[in-house]
Amino acid sequence: MSNMIQAAREQVSALTQAAYEKAAAQGILPAGVEVKATVEIPKDVKNGDYASSFAMAGAKALRRAPRQIAEVIVSHLDLAGTFFDKVEIAGPGFLNFFMGSKWYGDVLSDIEAEGMEYGKSDEGRGKKVMVEFVSANPTGPMHMGNARGGVLGDSLANVLKRAGFDTWKEFYVNDAGNQIHKFAESIHARYMQILLGEEGFPFPENGYHGDDIKELAQGFYEQHGDAFKDADEAQWLEPMSQYGLSVNIPKMKSDLSRYQIEYDEWFFESTLHNSGYVAQTVQMLADNGWTYEKDGALWLNTTELLKKKFLAEGKTQEQVDKLDLKDDVLRRANGFYTYFAADIAYHRNKLEERKFDVAVNIWGADHHGHVARLQAALDGLGLDGSHRLVVVLMQLVNLLQDGKPVRMSKRSGKAIALHDLLDEVSVDAARYFFNSRSSTSPVDFDLDLAVREDSENPVYYVQYAYARICTLVKALAAEGYTVPAAAEADLSVLTADEEKALIKQLAQYPAVVQLAARDYDPSFINRYLVELAAAFHKFYNACRIKGEAENVLLARLKLADTARAVLKNGMTLIGCSAPEKM
Repeated sequence: MSNMIQAAREQVSALTQAAYEKAAAQGILPAGVEVKATVEIPKDVKNGDYASSFAMAGAKALRRAPRQIAEVIVSHLDLAGTFFDKVEIAGPGFLNFFMGSKWYGDVLSDIEAEGMEYGKSDEGRGKKVMVEFVSANPTGPMHMGNARGGVLGDSLANVLKRAGFDTWKEFYVNDAGNQIHKFAESIHARYMQILLGEEGFPFPENGYHGDDIKELAQGFYEQHGDAFKDADEAQWLEPMSQYGLSVNIPKMKSDLSRYQIEYDEWFFESTLHNSGYVAQTVQMLADNGWTYEKDGALWLNTTELLKKKFLAEGKTQEQVDKLDLKDDVLRRANGFYTYFAADIAYHRNKLEERKFDVAVNIWGADHHGHVARLQAALDGLGLDGSHRLVVVLMQLVNLLQDGKPVRMSKRSGKAIALHDLLDEVSVDAARYFFNSRSSTSPVDFDLDLAVREDSENPVYYVQYAYARICTLVKALAAEGYTVPAAAEADLSVLTADEEKALIKQLAQYPAVVQLAARDYDPSFINRYLVELAAAFHKFYNACRIKGEAENVLLARLKLADTARAVLKNGMTLIGCSAPEKM
């Protein structure tokens, strides 16, 4: 697909090489020399749109002064039919190429032709990639960290798809293990307190204390009355945990749907245990010689797996020896498998059973110590976890109001839930703000800024640019001027600095998408959209449209509408709407 920035860069290389070969054929320069030149985009447009270092890079091999080489190259350049109008020699021998109207017109034509596919590439080459994100425990409401992880994972999956990957979005439901046992215990305690009074039954010290547990207990009581009053744990554990999950999981799905997030699959941890897949996976590690028994438990020799991994990655033996490495329990003395064992099994399922080429996980930064351990365990299964498991670690969210941190929900006294946040700010604002910075940086979410309707609010600023163009298009349509096709407009009249700057900004979009995919960082899209909106506003304020000669009016209208299309394209990638009115 189109990448006019790269196309121009490649054309500069081809033109300089052709000029060299022509000069060499004439005996002016030595033949058969391979020159490894760079092609850069100068910071100052006065130095051209592209600059080639051919003359300096080839000086030694060509046995000429750089400026002499540059003069020869320029005299043998053929710019007819190319993107460039002229070439100047600067400094020690830089070849500065200046673009003509063809390149600018081709940018608009390509965007028109590709529509919402603009920015698409084949970088991913169809590789299967799973993006697993949020995966919050189903024991309570989703919180602010889940909110950031949600938009980061969803936007990243969209970006990877645009970059040519075959993407899959998944939520891993931890519906087994200790937290579910604690969940059922908490519901049971509140249920018994309904029957016996709060003083009549003790609440477990490590139980879940939220009001949501009381609501679940009340709901269970309304269904079953006192039927479980005298039941032992074996009788109430499953019914209460399943009831709690049957209420909480649909709520999670509903909250995420409101947040514009839909998954390809909700994968349940319990299926791994019930099918024997966890036990099978642990046995495979044992068969490969990576486990040992101690104190009745089965341990993974994580230390040796990590040593092997780190040495393969280039660490020295001395560096590895200094690390405080520890082994992990896979199966406790009571026969129960650990969360780590289930996690290994789940990722084996991703890579081996479902044959994803890459598994991308969005985790909180507090899980950083778990990354290498899980990768090493997958290495121990022969699945190359060190390369096929990619973990994007996400920093915290700081919620601000009136310039001060907001740590608790006024209603519950607990961490602010996703659904409470979406009652305060729009989905667009939430998604934009949470994706506004790289995952490695904390996000300051200013509640006051998120609801402001001015240029200080970045999502409003971008959406306003889009709506402004929509209004312009409608107003001119009422006057009989419709947006022309690129082939029907005289795009050669777009010569103002602001017009050229806007077109260059539009041309950057495919590279930005590729960069976001390469770095697993969709915040590149957010920053690009703000820059594009700024470039449009500068153009709009500097270049009159209404009242101009018809050819100028139509060309500028086409440019504005093209900016509108790319703004919508980018907003769609990050899951924000593009309103036609503000």
